[in-house]
Amino acid sequence: MTATASRPTSLTPSTGVAPADRLSRARVPLDPPRGLVARLAAWYSRRRFGQVMEPALALAHQPRALLADLAFEGLLQRCRSLDPGLSALATLAVAVDIECSWCMDFGYLEAHHRLVDPAKLRDLPVWRESEVYTPVERRVLGYAAAMTATPPVVTDEQAAALRTDLGDAAFVELTMMVAVENQRSRINAALGLVSQGFSESCRVPR
Repeated sequence: MTATASRPTSLTPSTGVAPADRLSRARVPLDPPRGLVARLAAWYSRRRFGQVMEPALALAHQPRALLADLAFEGLLQRCRSLDPGLSALATLAVAVDIECSWCMDFGYLEAHHRLVDPAKLRDLPVWRESEVYTPVERRVLGYAAAMTATPPVVTDEQAAALRTDLGDAAFVELTMMVAVENQRSRINAALGLVSQGFSESCRVPR
């Protein structure tokens, strides 16, 4: 994504939005009927992240949608061909492009846990101008941006270069992760979900 006047020129951890403001911005109530699937999702979320993930609360209005999402995300966690740092950069770059504050917030936390250089996280909105990325990282970010464009503008040259860089299995995994993050970011943005402050635990100086 090319930075514009309306967008940040660096990505830093979010302090989150106050609960009352998050509730007012959400386009569905975040206190749905609590079925078994919703209760299990809430328990797991609190255990792992210290709070309930609001996308799960929103999806809990349709328990089968929540169950499908949880099952799919669980299977994705078993993919191991793509370097975790490259996966984190690609998915966070999609969230920045789509301007999904919930996904940027949570993505920063995930990238921090995968030991991605904080300078690379901060420069994602201006990655084309930044000098902190390796050539492979630039190709990954370019591919993520090309996939996220509407319509997609991926070229044969981009695909061939990444197949050489990563191998076919990791290239397919990258494609899947970028597509999935498009889904996450667009769902969360459409439902009016905003930062919960997950990244506050990994705050770094500007």
